[in-house]
Amino acid sequence: MIEAILTYNYMENAFLASILASIIAGIMGAIIVEKKLVSMSGGIAHSSFGGIGAGYFFGIEPIVGGLIFAVLASLSVGGIKRKTGSNADAIVNMFWSGGMAMGIMFIALTPGYPPDMTSYLFGDILTVNDFYLRLMAVLALIVVLVILGLFNYWKIYLFDEQYAMIMGIKIRVLEFILYTLMALSIVILIKVVGVILSIAMLSIPPAIARQMTNRLRNMMGISVLLGLVFSFSGLTLSYYLDIPSGATIILVAILGYFIAVGGKIFGKRREIE
Repeated sequence: MIEAILTYNYMENAFLASILASIIAGIMGAIIVEKKLVSMSGGIAHSSFGGIGAGYFFGIEPIVGGLIFAVLASLSVGGIKRKTGSNADAIVNMFWSGGMAMGIMFIALTPGYPPDMTSYLFGDILTVNDFYLRLMAVLALIVVLVILGLFNYWKIYLFDEQYAMIMGIKIRVLEFILYTLMALSIVILIKVVGVILSIAMLSIPPAIARQMTNRLRNMMGISVLLGLVFSFSGLTLSYYLDIPSGATIILVAILGYFIAVGGKIFGKRREIE
């Protein structure tokens, strides 16, 4: 069945994109969930829409505009929170709504026929081209090298920031790296599942993995594997049922989450009996 699907070049690109997206989302998602940055990730994802709209308006690659906006938003939220001590949720919501509003405004002001933004909002993995695959591959390599290369520092940072500072770890440097990688990861996932659904790709596999292990390294590995299962299953179903691929991947992941939770609850009841 898979062999038949892979006879089409666009489906081959889609499966390759799924593999790279699962690696990126699995590793970064584990850190995002452990650091409780899921809400912030949602804000960054939606703020990137402003950059996508700006890309169309200024005649540049929209995803490049999204990357720039996402990184700026991520670093700005972190900086404002650190310097003012303001409520992080309020800042995130401001960037969330502001980014979407700017995107809509840029699209409205773009000369000519308005572009179709559906693929950016909900994803269209079937349109992933060779350039985007190379971009995803580069980011996946960066994520793997940076996270695994500084793995012990990340563990201490996630466990206790104050202890990390006592140990001489430069927290601001780690935050800068984390926020930058998080923004890049979110935008890269936009082509796979879209602005609206990218946060689910980052949070659902780690949330399931968190129920299976407390070790960060194992959590990352399980998240990557779950991402592959959900992406391949969703992509295959969407192909044969002729339904949107991004939404199908996320619905499969949600189903997987409820199965995992149900299995855990059932297991505990069996132990009690």
